[in-house]
Amino acid sequence: MSKKTVISGGNIPKSPLPFSPGIISGDYLFVSGQASVDDNGSIVNDTFEGECRRSFDNLKRIVEAAGASLDDAVQVRNYVGKQEYLAEFNAIYRAYFNEPYPARTTLIGCLGELLKFEVDVVIYVGK
Repeated sequence: MSKKTVISGGNIPKSPLPFSPGIISGDYLFVSGQASVDDNGSIVNDTFEGECRRSFDNLKRIVEAAGASLDDAVQVRNYVGKQEYLAEFNAIYRAYFNEPYPARTTLIGCLGELLKFEVDVVIYVGK
């Protein structure tokens, strides 16, 4: 059976919801979906750019707390609220991920009205 290590605490946003911000299992870190939330887990409504950047920044905080970086990403799943945000999303994405880009899935129109963007990631943390 694989051992699991929870990544939490420090400057990672807290949530009242039942999930771990990140779990290391084997050589991989699995980060739960990150949205535009403050340090207490409260949603911060903003423009698409603001919500997208805050989500990526929250993601980055968890990854760095695990001793890794976004350059170690092997898979990124993105949830974009509306199709008209797609070009803006792709421009912002390039500010956080470099070539060779990780494998990626992008779903559009799946968030309802609560959020404009959410992201989760798998990071390679093996040596």
